[in-house]
Order: sequence, then structure tokens, then C-alpha cells
Amino acid sequence: MPIHIAKPSIIEAAGNKPKIIEEYVGRVNSGTSDASVARMRSPGGWVEPGQTPEFNEFTVVLKGMLRVTTREGVTDVEAGQAIITQKGEWVQYSTPRPEGAEYVAVCLPAFSMELVHRD
Repeated sequence: MPIHIAKPSIIEAAGNKPKIIEEYVGRVNSGTSDASVARMRSPGGWVEPGQTPEFNEFTVVLKGMLRVTTREGVTDVEAGQAIITQKGEWVQYSTPRPEGAEYVAVCLPAFSMELVHRD
């Protein structure tokens, strides 16, 4: 049977500035542990702590630019582009441009504080 999600839950974000996380599907909003789907809106200059999550993350940038830093280097993901980060890989997300960024993140399995392993 389909599950209709009427609205997202607002989740507190980590980082140096306030960031809006709207979880549509996930452990908080729908009680789903298989996957999470969230829309993020990050202000310019936002940086979150590095993390080594136990989930794969698939991110599509809708507006602005998202910077993704790994041990292998830095990738700037522009609006209309996507990036996949693998579980067990250290990663840090930031939005260094003044306009910030809006993006959708899908995590498999679903995001949780127990699985993210922040620095």
C-alpha cells in the first residue's frame, strides 16, 4: 500500500551556520530505515564537520554549488549535477559561495546519527 508523505520533518543540521534539512523519507519523518530522502538548503559559507558514514549518499544539486571534500580531493557540484559518495569514505560538505545551495540527498540505508560518524 502506498504511503503518502504530507510534509517533511525539519531536522537540526550540523555545521557552522544554520542549514535547513527537510526530511521527507527517513527514520524521523516516515520511520523508514532502508533509505532517506531530504531537501537541504545551506547558506553561503556553511561547512559541516567531516564524517565517515555507514551509508551511500546520492546528492543532486538543484541551485548553487555544493563542495564535496574527500581524502582524494575536492569536487564542486553545480546546479544540475550530482555526486555519489560511498559508505566508509571520509567526506565533508560545504557551500562556500555567497548564494549557498539547495540540493536533495538520498542515503542508503537511511541517515542516522549512529551511522554518520562525524569528526
